[in-house]
Amino acid sequence: MIELFNTFLVVPLLNLLVFFYNVIPGQDLGVAIIFLTVAIKLALYPLSHQSIKSQKALQDLQPKMEAIKKQFKNDKERLAKEMMALYKSEKVNPLSSCLPLLIQLPFLIAVFHVFRTGVDSASLDLLYSFVANPGELNPIAFGFLNLSNPNIVLAALTGGAQFWQTKMLMSKRQPKVPGAKDEDMMATMNKQMLYFMPIITVVIGATLPAALILYWLLTTVLTVAQQKLMFSKKGQKEKDDNQVEIIDKPNENPQQ
Repeated sequence: MIELFNTFLVVPLLNLLVFFYNVIPGQDLGVAIIFLTVAIKLALYPLSHQSIKSQKALQDLQPKMEAIKKQFKNDKERLAKEMMALYKSEKVNPLSSCLPLLIQLPFLIAVFHVFRTGVDSASLDLLYSFVANPGELNPIAFGFLNLSNPNIVLAALTGGAQFWQTKMLMSKRQPKVPGAKDEDMMATMNKQMLYFMPIITVVIGATLPAALILYWLLTTVLTVAQQKLMFSKKGQKEKDDNQVEIIDKPNENPQQ
């Protein structure tokens, strides 16, 4: 299993990184990581798109879900049926936000292995015959950043980007649904994750090679950009639908 993982994920990503390193003028490892991050993000775009869409949909459903929980708190069977009916009517799959992330997980682990050993010249023995061996990868990126060592500044920036990404997914306070609690368990967990995950990101990131943290930071920033694009399109669509509804509404009443 480990050999298959290395053959189909780790080695191809390592070769792609070195390919970018070779063709980029100046052979800057930091720029090569930027290109690699964009390539991986494009390859996983359909999965990340579905994951973001599902997470946002579930967030928006929280007030309605809490109202159902309160109404049928003493009838577990009816509660389950009503929840399933809500998911069906809103066209939301509660598992659809997790599955794409699980599929992406092997890629994240592979990238971790690439950046953990990628700056080691010994790993260059794994290059394909058509990828030129540069002899070694210069870990100094952008002329000043040593990507082989931990970097607390990059870790802090990544934690801030993580906070920004999570904050965007959290729904704005919805109009109160009769019977719903102001703060349900899910909302409390979301708030905890909003602050807890960035802290964990900084703590863990401060111990990892800066090459991996640079990838993590770039991936998070690209995900934020993807979320902003998706949410802006959704907001514009809702605005257009409301305008159409207002225009058509006078025609609903028969002429007197």
